[in-house]
Amino acid sequence: MMDDKKVMFCKFIGAKIRYYRTISGIAQHGLSQKELARHSNLHSDTISRIERGNYNDSIPLTTLIDIADGLGIDVQLLITMNDVEKRLMNQNYSWSKLTCIHSSYTTF
Repeated sequence: MMDDKKVMFCKFIGAKIRYYRTISGIAQHGLSQKELARHSNLHSDTISRIERGNYNDSIPLTTLIDIADGLGIDVQLLITMNDVEKRLMNQNYSWSKLTCIHSSYTTF
């Protein structure tokens, strides 16, 4: 099972994919998961699982490249974080660790 930081990073990538998918073709109200899957040569279930942060225990780089190509963006946009995103990720990681510690104490 993935550790918390990997889980959060996969969810972060999924959120970025969802963001770029919804602004791609904004005149047509964005791309559906099915349309992105078709453009990326992937199954729509794969796109859905990645966007929800539920894709196995890692996302292959080749899959991210296919998705980025389908979105018409550089893959770097999906896997890099700006300073604000890093700060939010670290705050969420610290919060989830605190919540996990707290819940382990309350189960006794």
